[in-house]
Amino acid sequence: MKKYSFTSMIKFIVPSLIGIFLFMIPITTESGITIPVAILSKGLQGILSDFLPYILLVITAITAMGSIIAKVVKPKCILENEFLNTLFNVTPVWFVIRLLSVIFLTCAVFEIGPEFIYGGATGGLILADLLPVLFTIFFFAALLLPLLLNFGLLEFAGALLVKVMRPVFKLPGRSAIDCIASWLGDGTIGVLLTSKQYEDGFYTEREACVIGTTFSLVSITFTLIIAETVGLSHMFIPFYLTVTLASIIAAILVPKFGPLAKKKDLLIDGSAPKYTESLPKGYTSFTYGFEKALDKAKHQSIKQCILVDGFKNVIDMWFAVIPVVMGVGTIALIIAEYTPVFKILGLPFYPLLAVLGIPEALTASSTLLAGFADMLLPSILISGVESDMTRFVVACASVSQLIYLSEVGALLLSSKIPVNLKELFIIFLQRTVITLPVIALIGHLLF
Repeated sequence: MKKYSFTSMIKFIVPSLIGIFLFMIPITTESGITIPVAILSKGLQGILSDFLPYILLVITAITAMGSIIAKVVKPKCILENEFLNTLFNVTPVWFVIRLLSVIFLTCAVFEIGPEFIYGGATGGLILADLLPVLFTIFFFAALLLPLLLNFGLLEFAGALLVKVMRPVFKLPGRSAIDCIASWLGDGTIGVLLTSKQYEDGFYTEREACVIGTTFSLVSITFTLIIAETVGLSHMFIPFYLTVTLASIIAAILVPKFGPLAKKKDLLIDGSAPKYTESLPKGYTSFTYGFEKALDKAKHQSIKQCILVDGFKNVIDMWFAVIPVVMGVGTIALIIAEYTPVFKILGLPFYPLLAVLGIPEALTASSTLLAGFADMLLPSILISGVESDMTRFVVACASVSQLIYLSEVGALLLSSKIPVNLKELFIIFLQRTVITLPVIALIGHLLF
């Protein structure tokens, strides 16, 4: 093993331990189990609560205006600047979404225009419950993510965990960090981690798509909210264990089918990955991981990583993602709330639920596809059903489905991860079909 200075060791150990504490150490609060970054986020949200709607409106307005200028005026200061060009010079579809997001958010903030846009079940829900959380979690998560990404922790974890992640999930060992951060914190953190790793050339197209759609798990905190919504908070432990088992099985099986199976094992620049996870002769997993971590850490500057790269991450997430969540999320919720589209699409699940022995199978089938719009919708729609088992199955399924357009789906679409809306819907259906039998079986054992 190479010789390293004490300074290099400190540069690896201290930032990594701080990152682990902020993103992975569970802390019990009055509202449940969470992580320090989420606590910081909630504190900032409380401080800015009166101003957040207007701050969010300004962000979406700047994003829309910047995109209009980039498309119409085409100034060199935007087009020749890599960061600004990526931020504002978007495709026609995202350009329209950004314009719609300004309209939707204006209606929601000032409660003007058609009520179906700003109502409490559509745009008002996005504004009140999702955007404030995203704004504050993006600030702290994006600013502090370099502590996890840049100082060797992923290299160290990758060497230690590759013997689990590679044979079971066909993924790099470092991807376990994405899963843990999502599980304890929030799925949005997992998507952000995955996107940055893909952009930096550490994941291939296939790996980024698989991790983003199967490992950006719902946090413990939000899962508890789902359990409370359906009146099963007293069964939270078996509820969450069921979701975990179903999600693990989905993570193993879903990538074996299209569209994930068709993704290429190429990096973002189209080249083949050059890194190797095999252990050199004379190394253990620990010593090899430690050496790779120190190699990474010794070239890093905390000032550059946090103050420069971190703030760029914040701006990128605020201006690129928030308009997409508002635009796509509001449209999806309008469709779910005011049209029978999701109920009709859910009818094919009726025979499956009937075969699985789920009480009130027809009612349950009408809620399942609503999860594609928002994870909370199925639990709200099923909350009045008398059968505990039916509410248990629908609630567990809604968490295990993972991809919902009001948040994680919109984040994936607005990220560099190469997955489109059609593919997300197919993966959503695959996860639903795979997880339902597992959840139903456990439901029969419990009830």
